Amino acid sequence: MQEIELKFLVPESRLKGLMRQAKVKSSQITQLAAHYYDTPDQQLAQAGIGLRIRKEGDTWVQTIKAGGDGIAARLEHNAVLDNEQVQTMLDNNELMPDLTIYDDTSIASALANFKLKKLAKTLTRLYVTDVQRTTRLLVEDNNDDTSGCIEMAYDHGEIIHGTDDTQRKTIQEIEFELVSGDVDFLFTTAKTWCKRYKLCLSTVTKAENGGLLINGKNHSPAVGADIRQLQVDKDSTMPAFVRAAVHNCLLHILPNSSAIVAGSKEDAHILQLRIGMDRLQAALKAFADFSDEINPDWLPILKQTATLLTDYYQLAYIGTHIEPELQEYGAPAVDWSTDIENIKITPLNTLQANDFQLTLLELIAFTMSDPSIEPQNDKLAHDKLAKILAKQYKKCLKTDKNLDEVSDADLDNGDEEVDMDITDEDQAESELCDHLKDLRYMSEFSAALLSKKKAKKKTQRWLKRLIKAQVALEQRYEDNQYQQFYELKAATDTNALYGAGFLAAMLTDDYTHIETRLAKFKDSATFW
Repeated sequence: MQEIELKFLVPESRLKGLMRQAKVKSSQITQLAAHYYDTPDQQLAQAGIGLRIRKEGDTWVQTIKAGGDGIAARLEHNAVLDNEQVQTMLDNNELMPDLTIYDDTSIASALANFKLKKLAKTLTRLYVTDVQRTTRLLVEDNNDDTSGCIEMAYDHGEIIHGTDDTQRKTIQEIEFELVSGDVDFLFTTAKTWCKRYKLCLSTVTKAENGGLLINGKNHSPAVGADIRQLQVDKDSTMPAFVRAAVHNCLLHILPNSSAIVAGSKEDAHILQLRIGMDRLQAALKAFADFSDEINPDWLPILKQTATLLTDYYQLAYIGTHIEPELQEYGAPAVDWSTDIENIKITPLNTLQANDFQLTLLELIAFTMSDPSIEPQNDKLAHDKLAKILAKQYKKCLKTDKNLDEVSDADLDNGDEEVDMDITDEDQAESELCDHLKDLRYMSEFSAALLSKKKAKKKTQRWLKRLIKAQVALEQRYEDNQYQQFYELKAATDTNALYGAGFLAAMLTDDYTHIETRLAKFKDSATFW
């Protein structure tokens, strides 16, 4: 069967109010004791599979979860075990899962890459969970047989290391699982609770948290874009294609946002989240006409969130990367800690905002909605993509020409009106950087549909040249931002003058390199 659920972290400040709604007369409280299994090198976890034996009240249940859409839906198989046999195995410290029960089930495909007899011999208990679960049913008020039903479950407890019970991790989360009815009811309900209690989406499972515990980590590594997970083909309709593109972006965004709302301050999580949101914005802008269900309010919220993340990331990056590098070259130390502390809106604050969390929910709901009921479901995405890419490509060439004209005017004017010309040039560079970035992401989404089998190398070469030009220009733009930070800092700390001068020299030196990459990109034949 397929499990469809949404999981959220609960902020401490809203916990009392949430518990008043969770602990009603009809709610039930169950103590859950679960044993999680994997190979010592965690082969199941690497394949996205969780395997456990859990006591649910008076019943022992063996559960395996795998696959699904990577966001809200997963394959799940539950098997009720014989209580006496389980107790005997517990008494002898021999409790182990039975993998033979999966031979003819829907979960078998997820285990196809494993030799089950060999796997069974290598399984070990890695960690256990001790959780108190409060559940209640939320029923849709439709007054008919089609009413939906959701199980709300609030979990509070601990994950405990399998061989060292002094190592523990707290669990405090709420889940909404669709029991029956339409998936729209699930998202409507989740949005209501999210607004009221400032809940934050999390894709981190208990199995993943257990794996982090035994590996001595607080958060999973940052997740980058993986265009190989884009599920499109030559026959993808316009509504199906844009859903697939948004889904691919969410696979990039959600693991990183989940780490941040769980407390991560790592630069890599912030950077990858920002890139994921850039990709998502590019998809929503380029393919806005592919679906009638795209909400125009999504883009401004995503743009504002990405801007706030960038503001924080740039200062944090200066402190963790640029400043140490400058000191290796003999620069005097500059303390940026106060500047970072004075940023009022941190990545955590940014992601906790209701507007952003509700937008994530709406985007997930969009990817799970049925594209076949849309008016444009009879139109193939393939027929529209070439025109869209060509338009964006021309926009890049025009902006690049404008940049050349601004640069030439700057040279002709010499030192006169330098400040104005630098501003114009910076603006032109910023626009070109944005246009190239959008073209890159649009092309990556579209390549699978437009690239012909015999021309794959041509497509790859064109994309490679585009990416090199875009990355080089983006790096120059970011270095320019960092240089301006040091210039402003020099007004209160003269030690920052070294960094301002060093970065200014870098900006002067690297433009020939960028021009070369832009020229190669412009000289390459497009793939569409």
